This record gives sequence, C-alpha cells and structure tokens, in this order.
Amino acid sequence: MGKSKPKKLKERIFTSWLTSMVSITLVLFLLGLLVMILFNAGRLSDYVREKIGFTLVLREDLPGQEIDKLQKALTAEPWVKSLRYIDKESAAKELETELGEDFTGFLGFNPLFSSLEVKLFAPYTHSDSLALIEKDLIQLPQVREVFYQRSLVSVINENVRRISIFLLIFSGLMLFVFSVLINNTIRISVYSQRFIINNMMLVGATRRFVRRPFVNKSIMYGIYGALLSSLLLAALMFTYKRELSGMIDFNDFLLMGLVFLIVLAMGILLSWISTHIAVNRFLKMKFDEMFF
Repeated sequence: MGKSKPKKLKERIFTSWLTSMVSITLVLFLLGLLVMILFNAGRLSDYVREKIGFTLVLREDLPGQEIDKLQKALTAEPWVKSLRYIDKESAAKELETELGEDFTGFLGFNPLFSSLEVKLFAPYTHSDSLALIEKDLIQLPQVREVFYQRSLVSVINENVRRISIFLLIFSGLMLFVFSVLINNTIRISVYSQRFIINNMMLVGATRRFVRRPFVNKSIMYGIYGALLSSLLLAALMFTYKRELSGMIDFNDFLLMGLVFLIVLAMGILLSWISTHIAVNRFLKMKFDEMFF
C-alpha cells in the first residue's frame, strides 16, 4: 500500500508532463506552419503573378526565320520569364479540344493565327509596367495584335495586397494565441505539483532552487516539442511536395533551417517564460489558497 501512492503520484506527474509535451508539440507545429507560410508569402505572390502574360498574335505567313528572330529578341528582354510558340494547327487543335467539335470542318478553313505566349517575371506584372511593355510589343513588325487580361491583372494585384495585410494581422493574432495556449498548458502542469512547491518552501528552499527543476524540465519539453513539430512539418511538406513545388522551394535549406531555429527558439522561450510565471504564482500562495 505504501508503494502504490508514490507510484500513482509519479504516473500522474508523468501523464501531466506528457500531455504538456504533446500540447506544446502541436502548438509549435502550427507555429512552424505559420512561419513557413510567412517566409514563402513572397514566393506565393510571385507564383500567382507569374501566371500573368501576353498573347502575341503574329502576322500571317510570317517566315520561320522572322519567328526565330522575334523569339531571340524577346528572350533577351529582362521581363520575359518564358515563351511558347503556338502555330495555327496547334491553336486549332487546342480550341477544338475546348469546344468539343471540329470548327475548321464546319468553316472550311482555319481562321486562327500563329501566336506567342509570353510569361513575365513578377516585378513586371504591375499595371503600369504591363502598359509600357504592351506599347513596346505592339510596335514589333512581326506582331499583329497584343492581348492580356487587364481585369485579371487588377484583381490579382489587389488580392495580393489584401492577402499580405491579412497575413500580417493573422500572424500577430496567432502568435498571441500560441503563447496563451502554451502558457495555459504549462500552468496546468505546474498546478498539479503545487503542494510539492509548498512543501519545498516549508523546509527552507529558496525560490530560485524551487523554480530551477521546473524551468529546466519545461525547457527540455520545449526542445522535444520543437524537434517533433519540425519532423511533423517536414513530413507534411514532403508528402505534398508536388502540390507545393511552385510555392515552396524545397532546395532552400537555409530557409528550412531558419524555420526550425525559430520554432526551437519559440519553444524554449515560451516554455521558460510560462514556467517562470506559473511557478512564481504558486510560490506566493499560502497553503490554504492551494485548495481553490
């Protein structure tokens, strides 16, 4: 009977700290996910912007050497990310696939022109830059017409601005929520050992001596939580590597390392601060106050 009580107490303490570590791990995982999104927000913005481009309708019966000359000239421009040449036959096949019927058979001829699809780098996709580029392109002798979706450009640019502002506000709120969650989790863990803290004070232990094991253990669980959350985050990203390839650079190991260091630092810092505050609270309590 005498051995069962200490054993039960140890099990309760272990369960309490295990619950804390799991909670800290999940919170740090969400924090790491948020940091990853923030660091890749610019890349995500560029990924969306670089879907914007021009369609250059070429003049009819343009010689092949003139088309090659135009492609070389455009490739040399700093704002061109990629080019795609579409001849009349390919354009007709693509439209036929979209319509689901052979319109050339109905018309008796192919009314389409050869064209070039030009994709731009993100810094050149603002409305004023696009207007200047359009003006230069329309003056090219090989080009018949220039098209791009002006309304789509305005919508994308406006949405990118709104999302950036939203991310900043959302990040601040989430950081506050994560701090509160970790703080409450550690407070509950320390609360389960409040009588041990009081007993240590009664036998003459200093506050620093009482606080040290709690802080050290909390920091260790913060480190373990950061390691586990980083593994979960890495598993999530590499599971969906193909889907996220345009938005996250998986070869940027410096960025990955920085995210891990931030998660580790936040795990240690939040655990240390929360434990320090929680233990101090119970150090100031009288014995009869610990029952409420």
